[in-house]
Amino acid sequence: MTTAESLEKLAALSRQYGADPDYVFLGGGNTSFKTDSELFIKPSGVALATIQPEQFLKLDRESLRKIFTMAPAMLAELREEFVKNIQLSAVRPLGAGRPSVEAPVHEVIKYKFIVHTHPALVNGLTCSKDGKAAAAKLFPKAIWLDYCNPGCTLSFTVKEALDAAEAKNGAQPNVIFLQKHGVFIGADTADEVAKIYADVMDALKTAYQTAGISTDDVEMGTASDEDLAEVAPALRTLLADEDGNRAIVHCVGNSAAFEGPLTPDHVVYAKSFAFRGEATAEAIAAFKAQRGYLPKVVEIPGKALFTVSQTLNEARSAAIALANARKIEKLTAAFGGVNYLTEEQYSFIENWEVESYRRSVNGGASKTRLQNRVCVVTGGAQGFGLGIAQDLIAEGGTMVLADMNFEGANKAAEELNAKYGKGRAFAVAVNVADEDSVAAMMAAIVREVGGIDLFVNNAGVVRSGSVMELSLKDFTFVTNINYLGYFLCCKYAAKVMSKQMTAKDSPWTDIVQVNSKSGLEGSNKNGAYAGSKFGGIGLTQSFAKELVTSHIKVNSVCPGNYLDGPLWSDPVRGLFVQYLNAGKVPGATCVEDVREFYMSKVPMHRGCLPTDVARAILYCVEQKYETGQAIPVTGGQNMLHA
Repeated sequence: MTTAESLEKLAALSRQYGADPDYVFLGGGNTSFKTDSELFIKPSGVALATIQPEQFLKLDRESLRKIFTMAPAMLAELREEFVKNIQLSAVRPLGAGRPSVEAPVHEVIKYKFIVHTHPALVNGLTCSKDGKAAAAKLFPKAIWLDYCNPGCTLSFTVKEALDAAEAKNGAQPNVIFLQKHGVFIGADTADEVAKIYADVMDALKTAYQTAGISTDDVEMGTASDEDLAEVAPALRTLLADEDGNRAIVHCVGNSAAFEGPLTPDHVVYAKSFAFRGEATAEAIAAFKAQRGYLPKVVEIPGKALFTVSQTLNEARSAAIALANARKIEKLTAAFGGVNYLTEEQYSFIENWEVESYRRSVNGGASKTRLQNRVCVVTGGAQGFGLGIAQDLIAEGGTMVLADMNFEGANKAAEELNAKYGKGRAFAVAVNVADEDSVAAMMAAIVREVGGIDLFVNNAGVVRSGSVMELSLKDFTFVTNINYLGYFLCCKYAAKVMSKQMTAKDSPWTDIVQVNSKSGLEGSNKNGAYAGSKFGGIGLTQSFAKELVTSHIKVNSVCPGNYLDGPLWSDPVRGLFVQYLNAGKVPGATCVEDVREFYMSKVPMHRGCLPTDVARAILYCVEQKYETGQAIPVTGGQNMLHA
């Protein structure tokens, strides 16, 4: 079999296990294939579930083996840096990528194909008090390695154990159990690896069944909307970072957190210990003083269980680690109960440079103007709303696209995630004119991210026509969406935002209504729309005066005409067609006449664009001394009066 064919086999094997949560969670684990002179291994930051043959990193084995001739004599504090540099120097071509920290382990295992994973069924054994004795009974041909720190120390430990086993038995074992760290399985063909894995998992399933331990996931329970509304928004502020950026607080249910640190991966993604108790500023401060960090898992007994981070993707990752930890804790009962990492062991992981790199690959982001603030845009599935969302997410916002067209909003969110990264956007369904729907939208947002930093009330409709001809149905429709909908959204957004104010110096939040130039002056044969927008500015000014005590700024931005958007350009219901049919533009005989008429009114001679509105929204957010304003964004068509 050629090297190319072997890499195809390795990639398929990697995807098989990498995509299966029974074997791998959060991109952990590693695979490799070796020839006489080269080692091909999964690089850091690449997921097993999607890896392709060309993504495996090639290392020169002779260069890599220098680790075992030079490093042992070095001081421990110098050795990790030395080994890292040796690994980088072994990459071919140089600089092609960062090899897995476990590359030296793969080098000393002589089999051609190696798959290292962290199955919960395996870690129920490796994280248990009697795991070593149970492994010897269940898998007599395997070797068990007591816990040692990851990195080069693990490499030397594995090499020593394999050399001893080979000297005793004439060959290396195919299975290596690492206490609190999963399993390595090696063989000379991919099919052999798969067969050995299946045998190991079958034996463990039988052992759990015999012990009466279910191998199902642990049920996490369900938190009520009422409890979430009470505790999640405040928790966001209490767990803000050093710059005052509120945390993402993601509800995973109503259950117990894990009791302690199980494996390096759990420490990396969910920290060593969870916070448990009533969430107060004093309690959070005490936890940080004791542990040296803010918690990533928070249990409010009897109410809710949360995972916490500065990004939704990281909070969701912590949720996966939490669920995995709870399952492992349950499984260890088959082998004498849980054996947690010691303080020395988990402290090493918390401070390990390699794990810091993995965290940065998983979801870190540089500081931006909105810096992971939760930004909700109603009417976000298309048009102005989607355009605004695209600009806000580019400035670092975590976007919530709210729309009656949930399918369209969800598709738009998926596209934003593909461009900006996992967990940067999600969709919720809402009819802004229906109070129950608005309440449900807010509850869904609080459940997913804990609260809101910026609420953009963008959803709006137009039905034009003469006051003598416009139907009550159309007038009511416009008023319900543009005016009543704004009231309802403010009502429920403010309830959430006000609970985020936990102290006098809590960060401000923002409600911004996308109003219209028609909210600044009347609009001929468009009274329903203009009236709803005039009323909206009245709401903005009134709400601003009331909500300022809750550190909520309320402003309106008043765009000119988005002539290229669907509101205007739709060939059936667009405003060009409506205004032409309503005779709003004297002498107009076609849509182009209507378009030119409106272009001629703008000194800058173009329509307003979503990015123009997004810049005005950012001004509202960043201006610390402005509330209750209606800001024209009209290219000079409407100007503030002196």
